[in-house]
Amino acid sequence: MPAPALSLKARALRYLSQREHSRFELRRKLAKYAQEDEDVDALLDFLEKNNWLSQERFAESLINRKASRYGNSRVVAELQSHGVTGDALVEIKAGLSDSETARAVEVWQRKFGTVATDAAMRAKQMRFLLQRGFSQRAARVAMQGSPADDEFDVS
Repeated sequence: MPAPALSLKARALRYLSQREHSRFELRRKLAKYAQEDEDVDALLDFLEKNNWLSQERFAESLINRKASRYGNSRVVAELQSHGVTGDALVEIKAGLSDSETARAVEVWQRKFGTVATDAAMRAKQMRFLLQRGFSQRAARVAMQGSPADDEFDVS
C-alpha cells in the first residue's frame, strides 16, 4: 500500500526540519506540489508568523556554511539568488567585509601555503582567490603570506 501524499504544510515542515530555507526557495520547492485550491503564499505567511521560516536565520545559516570558503561577492551573490535583498543584505555585506582578508588568508593557506616564486604561480593563486569571490585587495594581502611565516624565515 503506497504512503499517503503529504500535505503542503507537512512538506514545508519537512524541508525546514532539514535546513533553513529562504522564502523564495521554499516557494519554488512547494509550488511543484501545490493543488489548485492551496495557496503557497498563505502557507509561507503562516510559517513566518510562527517563526518557522525566517530570512534572518536563513542568511545566517548560509553565511556560516559558505563564508569560511568563499569571499564576500560570492556569498552575497548566493544570498541574492535566494531572494535576500534590502537592508538585510546591506548589513550582511558590512559584516562580511570586516573579515574578508582574514578568510582569504585562511583559504590561501589551506590551498597553497607558500608564497609564489614566479609569475605563473602568482597568477594561479590570484585566479583561485578571485574565483572564490574574494576582492583583489584581500587576495593580494593573502598571497603575501601570513606574518608568522616571516618570523621563522632563516634566510
